[in-house]
Amino acid sequence: LQDEETRKDYDYMLDHPEEYYRHYYHYYSRRLAPKVDVRIVILVTVCAISVFQFFSWWSSYNEAINYLATVPKYRIQATEIARQQGLLNKTKEKGKNRRSKEEIREVEEEIIKDIIKNKIDIKGGYQKPKIYDILLFQILLAPFYLCKYIAWYCWWIYCFTIKGQEYGVEEKLYIIRRYMKMSQSQFDSLEDHQKETFLERQLWIRENYEVYKREQEEELKKKMAMDPRWKRYRRWMKNEGPGRLTFIDD
Repeated sequence: LQDEETRKDYDYMLDHPEEYYRHYYHYYSRRLAPKVDVRIVILVTVCAISVFQFFSWWSSYNEAINYLATVPKYRIQATEIARQQGLLNKTKEKGKNRRSKEEIREVEEEIIKDIIKNKIDIKGGYQKPKIYDILLFQILLAPFYLCKYIAWYCWWIYCFTIKGQEYGVEEKLYIIRRYMKMSQSQFDSLEDHQKETFLERQLWIRENYEVYKREQEEELKKKMAMDPRWKRYRRWMKNEGPGRLTFIDD
């Protein structure tokens, strides 16, 4: 009875012994109540998720670098840059510092990967992870992002709705991205010539985008019609169809 709330419940029980179920509920609700602060649990959970996110992204990024190092196009370019900078010559030192062929191969591989990291801008899901993208920082910076979005939205309304200014290149690409329902990272991963095509066709205008969308859908249908796998699937559906599950009484 050291707790004040517990003493109040005890005094109430002495005054009202007939309310058995109420006393029973309050007693066990206090006994079984979690002793750890919920805020600490939430903080630890968010931190754990953030750490997992960061290392998972680094793993994906390293996988992308390892893959690009096997692509002849990028490997040849990286090897040529390393040769021009004299980095490969350092791996073949003679004398006491002489390395084995296996060690030379490993060092050259690391040099090629480092050049690919510095020269190639990987975008999308395999891009280099940033500390500010993890969940913990996203939560901490949420008020800042909200204020920034409100300020940007007010600027957009003032410039393009009230004053009627013409869209710039960035604004046009933003509208196109919204029409395509793509995230910023997905849109950034597109080739530059694709974005130029979007601008040439004026896809920031809704009518032009709808025409472009229908064209893409028709093109996709044609590709699927010519794809041997889809042909086999349609033939199978026509001849056999999906299996049917029936229940028949004996």
